[in-house]
Parts: sequence; structure tokens; C-alpha cells
Amino acid sequence: MAKSVTRAPRKAGKTIDEAADKAVIEAAEKAPSPNPMTNMILADVLMRGSGSLMRRAVEHSLLGKALGSPTKAKRIIKGRTMTQTLVGTALARIATRSVPGALIVGGGLLAKTLFDRKRGHKAREAGEKAVEKQADRGRS
Repeated sequence: MAKSVTRAPRKAGKTIDEAADKAVIEAAEKAPSPNPMTNMILADVLMRGSGSLMRRAVEHSLLGKALGSPTKAKRIIKGRTMTQTLVGTALARIATRSVPGALIVGGGLLAKTLFDRKRGHKAREAGEKAVEKQADRGRS
């Protein structure tokens, strides 16, 4: 009786493995390229591209609502410097790769927000000047 119990999982495991192999073969047949590395590169490019498009749409909608002008939001995004882009990307990667990174980046953003709130009107004026300068860079 003990033998039949030990054999059952082997048969079930074999069936599961066969089903998984069959699914992989079917997925490979439906893929754009027969080369799996090409398919991985294609998937990576598609994921990054769609993520980039989604990020831009969110930025446009949030800035457009905050500023009241979608065209100004586009100019601000277009006027972003390479340094601003790289710093934003680096902070996002640090925050998303680990819990300590998320705590450090989140804590820094919280500290900056509290500092700006404490400064009040001065922070608002400085921010508006920076936004106008960036929008002007986006015009050209």
C-alpha cells in the first residue's frame, strides 16, 4: 500500500511536467521569432515602451490639471534636462528595487515636502519660477 502512495505523486508530477513542456512548446510556436532571446528582447522593448508612454500620459494629466493648461504641461515635460531625467530615473530604480531604498527615497521626499510646507509662500514662488524656466526651455 505504501508503494502505491509513493508512485502516485511521481505519475502526477510526470503529467504536470508533460503539460508544462507542452505549454512551453505551444507558446514558442505562437511567438514572433523562433529564437527565445529575440522574443525576450522584443518583450523587454515593448514593456519599456508602453511604460514610457503610460508615464508620459500620467505626467501630462497630472501637470495639466495642476497648471490648468495641457500645452504648458507638454512644454514643461519637453523642457526637462538630461540631469533631471537621470536623477528621476535613478531615484525610481532605487525606490523600486528594495525596501530600504523605498524608505530612503520616500523619507527624502517626505522631508522635502515638509521643508517646502514650512517655507510656504517662498517655496511656491521658487517652484513657479523653476516651472516657468523649464516651460521656456520646452518651447525651443
